[in-house]
Amino acid sequence: MTNSEIFELLDRFERSSVLTMKVTIGGDTLELSRAGSAAAPAAPAATAAVAPAFAPAEESGPIIRAPLVGTFYAAPAPDQPPLVKAGDPVRKGQTVCLIEAMKMMSEVTAPCDCVIEEVLATNGELLAFDAPIFRYREA
Repeated sequence: MTNSEIFELLDRFERSSVLTMKVTIGGDTLELSRAGSAAAPAAPAATAAVAPAFAPAEESGPIIRAPLVGTFYAAPAPDQPPLVKAGDPVRKGQTVCLIEAMKMMSEVTAPCDCVIEEVLATNGELLAFDAPIFRYREA
């Protein structure tokens, strides 16, 4: 299992109501349980809920992707507006979002002059490496 697959599983587990989960892929096994939960085997539905983590997202058009694993932030501070939103024109090199990894903030910039068509990530979401963040069209 790659680190990005593990982070994606952790994120999906945190957002679900599943109490315990055990996933085996190849020779790797990952077991997760919530504090205070009974040590019971994961229900088959839990494994089925994880399956989409490995399916490629359906995307049309060029995508700005996460250059590293970390938490996505649309704005520089909680009380400030997002750096960009759908429909915004941006210039090459303009900061479009921030990704926090290990208490360090990294700016993600536009690869070209473009218009943001769609925001594909949610503020505060843990992103895997190469996860889609924005769909854009060149201007």
